[in-house]
Amino acid sequence: VQLQASGGGLVQTGDSLRLSCAASGRSIRNYVVAWFRQAPGKEREFVASIFRSGGSTSYSDSAKGRFTISRDNTKNTMYLQMNSLKPEDTAVYFCAADARLIWSSQTTSTSYDYWGQGTQVTVSS
Repeated sequence: VQLQASGGGLVQTGDSLRLSCAASGRSIRNYVVAWFRQAPGKEREFVASIFRSGGSTSYSDSAKGRFTISRDNTKNTMYLQMNSLKPEDTAVYFCAADARLIWSSQTTSTSYDYWGQGTQVTVSS
């Protein structure tokens, strides 16, 4: 599975962005898919996930209420809609996917086998 993330950019506080992550090589319909982010000097952190085809979603506290993760299985693509962006959301955003991980592991970056290359999101104040 190859993942290609896109949609990042430079925006102002309060703006919105939609990130996309297109998968190729295999259908990720039944995969757990997720977004992580990494700010300079910080560890990679969980943002949001969708658990397999059932569609159960999970969000970090910082993302809850502002970000929405979704997937379009017909396009083999996942999305992250980010609203009300803040300067502290500035980071490189990575998409990830895995076919086998269990519910309790979905927020752990090392649980994922497949990663996109990252897309930079910069929020100016």
